[in-house]
Parts: sequence; C-alpha cells; structure tokens
Amino acid sequence: MADPGLRERKKQATRQLISNVATGLFIQRGFDEVTVAEVAEAAGVSKMTVFNYFPRKEDLFLDRHADRLAELVSVVRSRPAGTSACAALRRHQHELLAAGHPLSGAIAGGPGFWWVLTSSPALMARWYEQEREIAEALAEVLTEETGEAFRSRMVAGLLTTAITTVFAHAMSRVLAGDDATVVRREQAAVVEQAFDLVEHGVDGFPGKPG
Repeated sequence: MADPGLRERKKQATRQLISNVATGLFIQRGFDEVTVAEVAEAAGVSKMTVFNYFPRKEDLFLDRHADRLAELVSVVRSRPAGTSACAALRRHQHELLAAGHPLSGAIAGGPGFWWVLTSSPALMARWYEQEREIAEALAEVLTEETGEAFRSRMVAGLLTTAITTVFAHAMSRVLAGDDATVVRREQAAVVEQAFDLVEHGVDGFPGKPG
C-alpha cells in the first residue's frame, strides 16, 4: 500500500521543482518571454503536469500566494482571545522579518523578483488580484466573528494595505541599493508605524501645514 505521506511529499517536491525552474527562466528572460511549454521541458515534466499544479502561468511565479493567504487567515482566525486582528497580524509581520522570510521583503534576492514582477502587466494584474483575495478572505473571517460586514471589509482592507505596503517599502529600499541587512534591521520600525496607523487611524494626517 502506498504511503500517502510519501506521495504528498513527492507532489510537493514536483511543485517546488517546477516553480524553481520557472522562476529561474523568468529572471533570465522575463515573464512574458517564457512559455509554459518551455518551463515544462526544462523541468522534465509534461505541460499538463505544470497546469495540474499551477492553473495559471502567473502562479508559477507568484507561487506563495495560496500558502500566504491560508497563513494570514489562520493568524486572524486562531489568535488568542482578547487579541485584535491588527495585533495578531502585527506580530506575524515581525515574525516574518525576524525569520528573514521572503514575504518580509527585506531580503537580498528581492531585486530579481521585483524586476520580473513589475516588467509584466499580466503579473502585476495577478499581484493586485491576490491582494484583493487577501482582503476578501480577512473580511470573511471578521464578518463571521462580528456580523458587521461593512466594518469588517474596511478593517480587512486597511490590514491588507498595511501588509502589502510594508513589503513594498522594504523591497523598494533593497531595489534602490540599500543593504538588505540594514533594511531588515530598520524594517521593524516600519511595521510598527504601519500597524499603528491601522490601529489608531490616520487622525487627520497630514492636516494643515504649521
């Protein structure tokens, strides 16, 4: 009898292989210049196998989205009693940063990723679509808890904006040539500022010039 755990590990390994091969080709040549057939050939699998793991070409590159979405929903859904969604996601962002996780944005390999992303309209469209999917998923969790659909959508949108803007800020600094170690060290204050704004509101910012 086949070991279901082994079968799942093989599937994950195949998925990761395809994603790694695709990312390498995209960084070399650009997303729009590489076909799914070329990815399949380079990975040693069929084109159908690629689509079995990645229904859309864009998801070959933006392959962390499903895991990221599930993790963010889990962070909010499973937070301790008495802890706000904002506090839970603030802590999660600090944990990503401390671990040097790619989704913190403060990593040395960011420029290659950002170049591929921003040079492809199709990828950028999928990137923004993924942001909307995160906001919608968080709103669903908060609405389930509170029954307040409008406030839940507002808060989910603000939290999603904080997460994505924190990432983009770090990535843009690394892309501009700042040392990734320095960016990572200083990014903790950026996380605090972003989630302070969500937690306390914009408070009339920027107001009238003094």
